[in-house]
Amino acid sequence: MQPFLMIAAAHFLALLSPGPDFFLVARTALASNWRIASGACLGIALANGVFIVAAFAGTALLAPGSALFVTLQLAGCGYLLYLGALFIRHAGATPLQQTPGRQGAGQTASAARLWGRAAVMGFVSGILNPKNALFYASLAAMLTGPYASAGWKAFYGAWMFAMVLLWDLLVATLIGNQAVLRRFARALPWLERISGALLIALALGVLAALWLG
Repeated sequence: MQPFLMIAAAHFLALLSPGPDFFLVARTALASNWRIASGACLGIALANGVFIVAAFAGTALLAPGSALFVTLQLAGCGYLLYLGALFIRHAGATPLQQTPGRQGAGQTASAARLWGRAAVMGFVSGILNPKNALFYASLAAMLTGPYASAGWKAFYGAWMFAMVLLWDLLVATLIGNQAVLRRFARALPWLERISGALLIALALGVLAALWLG
C-alpha cells in the first residue's frame, strides 16, 4: 500500500501545480460555463490516459532522448507558445457571462459544438504538454516488484485517469460558479496575461533544456 500512497501523492501534487491544462479549463469555464468546460476536462483526461497506457506499457515512445519524444516536446513547446500568445493577445476580451439555463434547439446545438470544441482543445493541450510524457514515464519507473504487475498497473492507471478528470471538473465548477465569476471579472485581464506569460516561459524553458542537452 505504501508504493500506492507515494505514487498517488506525487500525482496529486502534480495536479495542484497550475499548467496549460489548468489555464485552459479555467479560461473555458470563464468564457462560457462549467458544462462547456467539462468537455475540456474530458479531453485532458483522455490525453493523460494515452500517456498512462504508453508509460505503463513500456513503449519506446516515452523514452527520454528518443526522436519521437523530442518531436513531441518540440510540438508541445510550439503549442504552449501559441496558447500563451493567444491568452496575452485576447486578455480581457472574453465577455464573462454564463450560458442561459433555458436553451432552444439552436442554442443546444451551439452548446454541443462548443463542448466538442472544448474537448478537442483539451485533448490537444494534454497530448502536447511536454511535461506529461516525462511525468508519467517517471511514475511508471517507480513501480517495482509485485506492484509492477498488470493488475496493479491497471489500478494505478484507472486511479490517475479518474483523479485528473475529477480535479479538472472541480476547477471548472468552482471557477464557472456565478459568485466566483463576479469576483474574477476585474482580475481576468491580468490573470490571462500572467497565465500567457507563464505558458511562454514554460515553453522557452523546455526549449532551452533541449538546446543545452
